[in-house]
Amino acid sequence: MQNKRKIKKHSKAKSKKSNNFNRQKITNFLLSFLAISLMAVIASYFFLPQEKTLQIKDIKKESKIQKDYQTYNKKQLIKQKIEKSFEKPKEDFFEEYTKELEKEYTNVEEIKKEIIEIIEDTKKTEIKIIDKIDEITKIVLEPKEKKEVIKEKDIIIDKRPKLAIIIDDVTLSSQVNNIQKIGHNISMSFMPPIKRHKNSAKIAQDLDFHMVHFPLQANSFKFEETHTLHIGDSYEKIEKRVKQVRAWYPNAKYTNNHTGSKFTADDQSMDYFFKALKKYNFIFLDSRTTSKTVALKYAKKHKVPFLARNIFLDNKLEYKYILNQLKKAIKIAKKSGYSVAIGHPHKITLKVLEEAKPLFKDLNLVYVNKIPSI
Repeated sequence: MQNKRKIKKHSKAKSKKSNNFNRQKITNFLLSFLAISLMAVIASYFFLPQEKTLQIKDIKKESKIQKDYQTYNKKQLIKQKIEKSFEKPKEDFFEEYTKELEKEYTNVEEIKKEIIEIIEDTKKTEIKIIDKIDEITKIVLEPKEKKEVIKEKDIIIDKRPKLAIIIDDVTLSSQVNNIQKIGHNISMSFMPPIKRHKNSAKIAQDLDFHMVHFPLQANSFKFEETHTLHIGDSYEKIEKRVKQVRAWYPNAKYTNNHTGSKFTADDQSMDYFFKALKKYNFIFLDSRTTSKTVALKYAKKHKVPFLARNIFLDNKLEYKYILNQLKKAIKIAKKSGYSVAIGHPHKITLKVLEEAKPLFKDLNLVYVNKIPSI
């Protein structure tokens, strides 16, 4: 009985010890968990804000880079727009290149007859002028009432063949400067002002001679100028446009068509056009972008002085080709007494004209106003 009590007492003591050990174990575990949690909180306090700050800095940095990139893109777009507005346009931007531009018009029978008539009329006029000068000289040289005798001056008449070179599509002062550097009398034909080249008329006013390059409708042309005249336009619309061009270019006497293969072949349109040209005192030079042009017919009807180009220089932008076209123009001038060649302010065209100076030694390079009109 006493042994049983001892065993029971020992069992209780062992159970109590075991419970105390478990409690101690749980307490240690909880303390360890709390210590780890506390360390995690402390670590987050010191390290997480720094990481967050770095993220914010990275976001700000990235935002600044994006902003700078957007600003750069905007500047590039503005720069491109400015370059498109003020620098030389693409090589094929303005002119309408047709098969007609390949043709030489000196061999067309109608033009040939007109050239012969012009040459004969010119010779008759020169003879009349010389006779008149002789008559005046005799009168002046006759001593009357002891007047001083005036010495006779030599009158030089340049009988060399005349070549008129026209550069179409001029819009920029840089183009004018490049043309003037060549050193020849070159007739510059200016496009009417539009948003893309709003100063073209102002630039022309300081020149000794200039023309107007008048935009007329083409058969097929994707770079049509603003306010180009079209077939079917009323006389009032055409007259208003010619009046506006005259106001822009008060000193320009000559105009030639920019494109116009469709317009210049249309009877009604050209009738209206020449009626307006006559009203505002223009002389017309036919660029001959089509063999179907009726320009001469209506020039005669409205008594508008008329000329026509003989050679197109640069419908192919190749040095050798342009040089050969120039030689053709010179050949026509020597054969007929004069010729008219049309080119554009391309670098290659101006290069040929500058380097071809030896070819001009037997020619008289003149502005278009020195070429006789019909």
